[in-house]
Amino acid sequence: MLSCQNITVTHRKDGRVLIRDFSFTPREGEHAALIGEEGNGKSTLLRLLHDPALILPYAEFEGTVSKGSGENRVVTGYLPQEPEPDAAGLPLWEYMNRSPSFQTCDPRRLTRLSEDVGLDIDLLWSNRPVGTFSGGEQVKLRLLRMMTEEPDVLLLDEPSGDLDLHSLMWLEEWIASRPETILFISHDETLLENCADTIIHIEQIMRKTEPKVTVSRTGYRDYVSRRSDLIEKSAAEAKNDRAAFDKKMERYRHIYERVHHEQNTISRQNPSGGRLLKKKMHTVKSMERRFEREKETLTKKIDSEEAVMIDFPPTSLPAGKTVLDLNLPELKTPDGRLLQRNIKLRVSGGEHLVITGPNGCGKTTLMRLIADMLLPRRDIRAAFMPQNYPDLLPMDEAPVPFLQSSLNDGRGDWSEPAAVKIRTWLGSIKFTPAEMNRPIGELSGGQRAKLCFLRMILMGSDVLLLDEPTRNLSPMTNPVIRRILVDFGGTVIAVSHDRKFIEEVADTEYALPDPLSPPSVY
Repeated sequence: MLSCQNITVTHRKDGRVLIRDFSFTPREGEHAALIGEEGNGKSTLLRLLHDPALILPYAEFEGTVSKGSGENRVVTGYLPQEPEPDAAGLPLWEYMNRSPSFQTCDPRRLTRLSEDVGLDIDLLWSNRPVGTFSGGEQVKLRLLRMMTEEPDVLLLDEPSGDLDLHSLMWLEEWIASRPETILFISHDETLLENCADTIIHIEQIMRKTEPKVTVSRTGYRDYVSRRSDLIEKSAAEAKNDRAAFDKKMERYRHIYERVHHEQNTISRQNPSGGRLLKKKMHTVKSMERRFEREKETLTKKIDSEEAVMIDFPPTSLPAGKTVLDLNLPELKTPDGRLLQRNIKLRVSGGEHLVITGPNGCGKTTLMRLIADMLLPRRDIRAAFMPQNYPDLLPMDEAPVPFLQSSLNDGRGDWSEPAAVKIRTWLGSIKFTPAEMNRPIGELSGGQRAKLCFLRMILMGSDVLLLDEPTRNLSPMTNPVIRRILVDFGGTVIAVSHDRKFIEEVADTEYALPDPLSPPSVY
């Protein structure tokens, strides 16, 4: 059986300890979800369990990872977040045959595995480039290639990241039905609720200076509820204990001040009285030392990593104002491929619209078109959060100068002293000083998403154009983002596959059908 004992992982570049003294042995058939804020080491832990060499370029570790030996040796199957960098341009048959286990897989077993993931086996020898398949199809292909290795334990890093709603529901059913032991990472709360029977929560507490790992053999919804109750209970107990202690200290201060006053005012002609007061003061000092010891034993609030984000300021965008009036006969890709016909969209001030549809139907193309229309307008303050962060964020620049240059548009005082304010805002959403000065390209996807949100908030945006805004945010952060968007008084036009986002944020859903002309099969 797979197990890890006393694992400590340290980031090489900044010396930050991601995981300390962690031990875990999954049970046979257990489906454990790794959750936590962005950059806390979830992916690193999965890589370490599969092959320690995968983390050595950027992290070092202590402890042991055991997979057994001989006939009892456990085989792990690892699905990374992204396929190989050059995979998109490869013919599918060549991509699949990169795996030795695929090449040697018995044809009958390969047929059965293809049926398990819902793929036509004849497709596997296609010349069609991998990049032309939808996100859901690519995940199925990667799962199929992994399953030819006959793994006993599946390690899945964000398999739901680029899936549309239909593919998400398929993935849920697939994970829930698997007999193998599975450790997986996902930001999709619905998938976590439906697939996980154990939660491994990786946190950074004490202002991101100390790691904490909690293992709870319970479902996700139950874990979140219990954790919230425990934090609230500990906070209430800590508050009550502190109030009772403060009352004791107040009584002590009255006694001390009275004895001290008597000492200062006693007559020199009464030396015996002075000796008596000296004894009283000695007793009072003993009381003070006892209270100091008692202070150390007071109930303390549980130190936990809580997701935070600044609220959007109030907006003056009128409810009846026409923000978007789009009548588009045809929607095409930049290379001229037809995606949709007769798109009609009318969006007013304060409306929250979510665009949904299968992968490849043109959602991102439509969102970019809308951004091109709305961003130049001066009667609204539109801001765009693209799905591909480098389209907005300079990867070689640090967060502080990026926010300064983004906000220096004549709408406020964004001169050099504003850097102090920006650092305060970044600190309030739990960026460390090192992360504030680190190139954006070295930040996690979730931190980049938070940076996009902070930029929109500080710009005073009243129209938000969001392409998959929650795809890189942790399941602990997503509820906070949904809450501030629900409370946002301006207009939201978003693309999303996040079921909780659609349910809670959207007033209106605009569903695009399948694309009219899918990519050709070569």
